[in-house]
Amino acid sequence: MDIEQLSKFCKTLPAVTEDVKWGNDLCFSVGNKMFCVAGLTNPVSLSFKVDEEEFEELSSRTGFKPAPYLARYHWVFMENAGSLPSQELKEYLRQSYDMIRSKLSKKVKKELGLD
Repeated sequence: MDIEQLSKFCKTLPAVTEDVKWGNDLCFSVGNKMFCVAGLTNPVSLSFKVDEEEFEELSSRTGFKPAPYLARYHWVFMENAGSLPSQELKEYLRQSYDMIRSKLSKKVKKELGLD
């Protein structure tokens, strides 16, 4: 998945915003909470949140490692976004989005039209 495909998919999710942080990372957020961070250099690298069981499994796979600074929150770093089939990656991104969205306050969800 290249950066354009990634952006197109993430923006199909409700109330998603994107912005560039730290000079070279495209961040996708819901309610100002990140659910995916993509490096803007090729190959595209990604970080995203997974559940606790998947964290252990994915962190030990080739091309993955615990995400710097975010591993304690069960985020993984993927060296190349093209190393997973597109559909599988979309499922992980959707799951990350859902986990972050579920933690938003009722007030924020209402403001974003997510309730």
